Amino acid sequence: MDHGPIRINADLNALSKVAVDCVFTVHKAIGPGLLESVYEACLLEEFPYRGMIVECQVPIPIVYRSRRLDSGLRLDLLVGKRLLLELKSVEVILPVHKAQVISYLKLANLPLGLLVNFNVAMIKEGIQRIAN
Repeated sequence: MDHGPIRINADLNALSKVAVDCVFTVHKAIGPGLLESVYEACLLEEFPYRGMIVECQVPIPIVYRSRRLDSGLRLDLLVGKRLLLELKSVEVILPVHKAQVISYLKLANLPLGLLVNFNVAMIKEGIQRIAN
């Protein structure tokens, strides 16, 4: 999944702002405490509603010793082929969750990801922007 060198520019920042707005809309509509798959399904409706391309459960191959391996790793959501959304519905975001996003960004050669925990009362407290 090599997209070449992609840098965070105004276009990608604008895409991330729309993504955050989509997250706010979904959280406001259905609230906290549900399964990640429920939020994923709602976002899969919200992004196209706004005319945006979104893919779910995108495989991330690993190249190890010059061999491409199917690792079973998957990006929760890939918006506009450039922005990763890793969805959680947990009591607390742990360092391992952030490390997961950083690793996914590197493996997928993506510059920017949003780690989103829907299990919060105020969704703005559940969004972390992570750059590669």
